[in-house]
Parts: sequence; structure tokens; C-alpha cells
Amino acid sequence: MAALFRDNVVVITGASEGIGAEMARQLAAQGAWLALAARDAEKLEAVAAECRARGGRAVAVRTDVGDEAQCRALIDRTVAEFGRVDTLVNNAGVSMWARFDQVTDLAPFETMMRVNYMGGVYCTHAALPHLKKSRGRIVGISSLTGRTGVPTRSGYAASKHAMTGFFDSLRIELVDEGVTVTMVFPGFVSTAIRQHAYGPDGRVLASSPVRESEVMTPEECARQTIAAMAGRRRELVMTARGKVGQWIKLVAPGVVDRIARRAIEQGR
Repeated sequence: MAALFRDNVVVITGASEGIGAEMARQLAAQGAWLALAARDAEKLEAVAAECRARGGRAVAVRTDVGDEAQCRALIDRTVAEFGRVDTLVNNAGVSMWARFDQVTDLAPFETMMRVNYMGGVYCTHAALPHLKKSRGRIVGISSLTGRTGVPTRSGYAASKHAMTGFFDSLRIELVDEGVTVTMVFPGFVSTAIRQHAYGPDGRVLASSPVRESEVMTPEECARQTIAAMAGRRRELVMTARGKVGQWIKLVAPGVVDRIARRAIEQGR
């Protein structure tokens, strides 16, 4: 797999930090050509510079994936820079931590749907003609909350369920086009997404409710995701709890509800 992504044109959204930034670094080490997208232009350019230092080519494109026009501009810039699109990684996302009965501002629910779900729809729609030409890859970074409900994460889970349903359907539509769809379902990963998450009043939490030292690192999450991309796997469910939970849910869904509740209470 060491050289599989050499000269492969990869678009990564949410690439200024966390999983997206680490995927960019690891792919750059393989010699990938990267179009990196996020809203924070300064952080994004810093990641792009790291990628160039590691042997990849990289262009930073400031993008709000909740804006369809900006998503089309991202793909247009990628094609202008590199001539094609081989891989699209839909990674950008925002989160929220709050019991629904304590929510006083519903605006974040719309934001999460626009970014987590529609952002993937917008970018994929713009990139699809190019991906068909290259018989490329589409990757969706979802979450275990995209497979099962989780307390305090109702809006986030809804957006990730929508994302999962969209890409599962798209996979079937593209089966004869040579374009593969890989869905990735991480558990807790030690990133800044929780510090940026919305609270019940619609304001950013600025702190994490998770024991960050006890959850998966972005480096490991990126490594597993890139391996799944390389193998064009249908899906990747991370963590033993996630893998066991999807089978238990078939026969004892109430047990999975209790597991989800315990995971939130323990913060890991």
C-alpha cells in the first residue's frame, strides 16, 4: 500500500485539523496530490505546507462545505490544479452535545444537517463526473452514531444517519461505473470536534466531555481509513464495541441502547 496513492488526486474536506489533517499527512508521505478544504485558511495552509514537506503536492482551498457553490469551486480548483479527481474524502463535520429536552436553540440541528449531510452531497455531486472518468473512490467519514442512536447526540446522529443512507444508496447506483464508496464509522477519536461542538444553548462548548487520553488517536484512525480506502472496502467499523454492537442490535437492540448510554456517561 506504500505507493498506492502516489500521484492519486485526493480531495479531503475538514482537512485543517483532526482526522482530515492526519489523513493528508499520511497520504502526502505516499506522494498523493492533495486538495485540502476547510473554513480556517491559516490552519489549512499550515497542513498543506506539512504535506509538501512530506513529499506530496498540496493546494489549500478555503471552503465551507455547507455552501454548494463553494463545494463546486473546490472541485473546479482541484481539476484546474491537478487535471482530475481520483478520490473524494467527505470528512468535514460539526457536532453537538445536549439532551434534546434541554435544547433552547435548534439552529445547530440545521447546521449539522447542512455540513455533515449536505456537505457530502454537494461535494460528491460536483466531483462525480470526474470520479466516473477516473473510476475513483468516494469515502464518507461517518461515526458509530451513524449506525445507532446515542443520548445527547440526537442531532449529530440524525445527520450521520442521513449521510450513511445517502452513500449506501449511491454505492448501489455506481456499481457499474467503477466508482467505489467506502463508509467509515469511528468511535471517539481525540480531535477538536468536541471542543467545537454546540451545547444546548447553541453556543460552542469549548471543552470536551470525553476522556481524550483514553480514546483513539487521529493517527490510528487515519491509518485504518487509508487502508480501507486502498482496499476499496464497503465499510469500516472501528472499535471492538462498535463491531460487537452492530450484531447485538439485530437480536437485542435494548442492550445496544444501554451500551450507548454507558459510553456517553463514561466519556470513552
